[in-house]
Amino acid sequence: MARQLFDFQAAESTAGWSAIDDAVMGGISASRLRHDSAGHAAFEGVVSLDNNGGFASVRSRPGELGAPGAVSYVLDVRGDGKRYKLNLRTDDAFDGVNYQAAFDTSRDQWTTVRLPLAEFRPTFRGRVVATAPPLDPARVRQVGLMIADRQAGAFSLAVRSIRAE
Repeated sequence: MARQLFDFQAAESTAGWSAIDDAVMGGISASRLRHDSAGHAAFEGVVSLDNNGGFASVRSRPGELGAPGAVSYVLDVRGDGKRYKLNLRTDDAFDGVNYQAAFDTSRDQWTTVRLPLAEFRPTFRGRVVATAPPLDPARVRQVGLMIADRQAGAFSLAVRSIRAE
């Protein structure tokens, strides 16, 4: 059953999202999620590899984001040609297991990205956790966006919506 998790048309739609960048481990990358008056969110910033950094991310506040029976997550995005990740967490903690699926973007072109549940890998601080259970969409509590994989420089990902189907 389809469930709209985030629709970024309204100005207040990005409230409650916060940046979690590599500064948590000494890096100097910086990002934010802001509302664009054209009716979408913009995940933007700069990734720096200095001080062993290399990632930038934003995350929603914890909430009831479960979608029982969902088989994929779908995003409507306009990218910059870089690779991003959708992050899903099944608890309210700041740190812990994070389910990640990567997707590529086309520069300046709106596309619909479909990420099947099987593509989400349980990770902890970037490393796969082989003992973690598979992602249960009914238990999702936090949603995030990330850029990593040593993609230094400015980035910008426009997002119209995130839904579970």
